Amino acid sequence: RKVKHAKLENMIKGWFCGDFDPSVIRSKDFEVAVKYYKKGDFEECHTHKIATEVTVIVEGEVEMNSVLYKKGDIIVMEPGDSTDFKAISDCINVVVKTPSVLGDKYIKETLC
Repeated sequence: RKVKHAKLENMIKGWFCGDFDPSVIRSKDFEVAVKYYKKGDFEECHTHKIATEVTVIVEGEVEMNSVLYKKGDIIVMEPGDSTDFKAISDCINVVVKTPSVLGDKYIKETLC
């Protein structure tokens, strides 16, 4: 049997496992991404109504909800928790969401 092979650069925004295409493992149970951010990159305040999101800071520093996180920190956002995101330095994060639910990201009108 031939081993599957893909390139992260061909995935959408670093997401390579989950209930979407392209994906190397198609699953409704989870999503996995490797995210590369440049210093100053920012994501608006948002929440998930269904999924739990786990972010691992692999390299660099980020700020979420005015809290500084560094390499090795693991942040768990339960459904209904809100967060924004700012890359304080160039950084690499691994993000896992469970379950995989398309459209489960809700931008909040107010600050986090």
